[in-house]
Amino acid sequence: MTKPSEDLLQGTLDLLILKTLALEPMHGYGISLRIQQISQDVLRVQQGSLYPALYRLEQKGWIAYEWGTSENGRRAKFYRLSREGRRQLETQTESWERRRQSDSVQAKA
Repeated sequence: MTKPSEDLLQGTLDLLILKTLALEPMHGYGISLRIQQISQDVLRVQQGSLYPALYRLEQKGWIAYEWGTSENGRRAKFYRLSREGRRQLETQTESWERRRQSDSVQAKA
């Protein structure tokens, strides 16, 4: 059984990956770089976290992949959001916003 903090971290990584793939299909390393870039180097997703998350999202049907050629000419899996993944992204984004607003209200109290 996972701890609540692990669930939160896993859910956050899932949301970051889904948001990243909403922009365009990407290979794993590209996803990692994009998250790092968007967070201004605050978040660095290690391979040991990224690839299990990608596998988990694929098993849930939220992402799919196609083989392609990366910028450096190597064969790579390019991940993209599925229709179900787009719905899940909307749901998770709304949930995240409600949680953020709730935390903001509690902080003011």
